Amino acid sequence: MSQHLTRFGHAGLDPLDDLLRGFFVRPMDVPRQESVPGIPMDVKEDERTYEVHAELPGVKKEDIHVHVEGNTVSIVAEVKQAREGREGERVLRAERYYGKVSRSFSLGQDIDDTQAVARFSDGVLVLTLPKRTVASARRLAID
Repeated sequence: MSQHLTRFGHAGLDPLDDLLRGFFVRPMDVPRQESVPGIPMDVKEDERTYEVHAELPGVKKEDIHVHVEGNTVSIVAEVKQAREGREGERVLRAERYYGKVSRSFSLGQDIDDTQAVARFSDGVLVLTLPKRTVASARRLAID
């Protein structure tokens, strides 16, 4: 049985078929997109307060700064993880981060910053943010 060469150079194979066959057979090394880690958090709300739980593992309490203005909350933390290395050792992959991380977000209502409380324990920052009571409008009687 003789093979006939087609315009693609191989009997019965076109370049797309060859490409797809190679794609699924050959291992692929896709470079991972490196990014600065964020601050994962949960926000809960009841009638009087917002409660924020922000994960900051490896951060010291004195390296965390929280700023509240109106209904906007900003968290900035400096991550100081020591880079370890030994003589003659080559780093193959480094995923630990050293630097600043930050996150700002807006809530549905202004915060009473005089009553706000921040606690930090076991790598979790807990913010208790009381809602500012809105002064109710009052109609004045004219005398």
